[in-house]
Amino acid sequence: MTNYLEEYDETDPISIETYAKRLIGKTFADVCRQDDITKAMVVRETANYEVKHENKKRKGGLGELIEERFFHYQTNNDARPDFDKAGVELKVTPYKQNKNGTLVAKERLILTMIDYFSVVDETFENSHMWQKARLILLVYYLYQQEIKNRLDYRIGYVKLFAPPEQDIKIIAHDFEVIVEKIRNGKAHELSEGDTLYLGAAPKAATSRDRRKQPFSAELAKPRAFAFKNSYMTYVLNNYIIPGKNTYEPIIKGTAEESFEDYVVSKIDAYCDWSVTDLCDTFHIEYQKKPKSLEAMLAYRMLGIKGNHAEEFEKANLVVKTIRIEKNNKIKENMSFPTFKFKELVEEDWEDSTFGNYLRETRFLFVVYKFDQQDELRLKGCQFWNIPYDDLEGSVKAVWERTQRILREGLQIEKKNGKNYNNFPKSSENPVCHVRPHAQNAKDTYELPDGRQYPKQCFWLNNSYILSQLDDRFKEE
Repeated sequence: MTNYLEEYDETDPISIETYAKRLIGKTFADVCRQDDITKAMVVRETANYEVKHENKKRKGGLGELIEERFFHYQTNNDARPDFDKAGVELKVTPYKQNKNGTLVAKERLILTMIDYFSVVDETFENSHMWQKARLILLVYYLYQQEIKNRLDYRIGYVKLFAPPEQDIKIIAHDFEVIVEKIRNGKAHELSEGDTLYLGAAPKAATSRDRRKQPFSAELAKPRAFAFKNSYMTYVLNNYIIPGKNTYEPIIKGTAEESFEDYVVSKIDAYCDWSVTDLCDTFHIEYQKKPKSLEAMLAYRMLGIKGNHAEEFEKANLVVKTIRIEKNNKIKENMSFPTFKFKELVEEDWEDSTFGNYLRETRFLFVVYKFDQQDELRLKGCQFWNIPYDDLEGSVKAVWERTQRILREGLQIEKKNGKNYNNFPKSSENPVCHVRPHAQNAKDTYELPDGRQYPKQCFWLNNSYILSQLDDRFKEE
């Protein structure tokens, strides 16, 4: 009988990858059946092995199956990479196909748990996280909701992945941002919105799980270093699937400063330019007033010809343009995607769609201001993500009240031919409120009680957005 070590060289990454490519096109059930032929090669036999691994609640189950039934080594919780002699970490991760045919990562890629007490003494280069992330054998399988037994999921892609040099610089900066927060006794305030590619993802059995941190008595959620969902989608489409077109990068050579500092300096170089002058410079017809003109100009200032930048796509970074009026106020509130009434009532705040959106998203605010002659001028930009206290205080209160209103039955009152409801108003909360975000009265979702009602979304108050801007944007 063939010894599995003759199948691949455990010291050679390319040999491991070549062997692993045999997985392409197979289901996890196929892997188990194939192994039945060579039972002597199985690391361990347990009763009902397949039954245990088809359980969707069992995290890591499919990864264990590949380790034990295909590579024939015992699963462990060692901090070192899975193929230690080759420096290769194995990750089995799902992707899915959207209705429009595009492929996206289904979830973030968990790398390793964050030990709050030891990580504060690590550097990026010697960190446990980087030992796991520097060279990964990615096994991507296609998640399909209609498939009930996850052993029937099919493996689509297998490839070694090492973050490219331009990504490593951003990943290293993300690592430092996370560790610095822990050193400052703020592990309980960690948020995936703090960083770009590498996130501090919640990793707990229940929402009540907490653990100690070194520089504060406040207990913090257990978290893991993870590559964000958006980063893994980019990796899938641009490094794993052959022949895909990539988006333009903002940094085309090497930059001395951090990515965020580089972006700010590039946009600040046009500070006080009028929108009409910027349109002339970048050959945009101002008269036709393209949709999202101010955001389009931000991309041009960053040297991007289209409206997608490689780094922004990887980080799921959202560009929001803000206009400050002559009176130093902001007229517009900031909208977010609409929510479905019947889905919101079934959610928990800890894992709510809106809560997670704000927890995980980093924004680039590009700020314009009207001068005394009513000319709109660029004032600069800043990166932002919602502060922990605002999210878990005011935003949570509005979300919970919205859920309660929907569960009890939305009150709708007609005055002068116009509908009024009892959703939270901007005057009732300092941070956010609920308002319509429908194209017209017929653009509706179904309420839990069966009535149809115009689509709504959460909005950040204009006064709150103004309070979050750097002081330099508020000066006369």
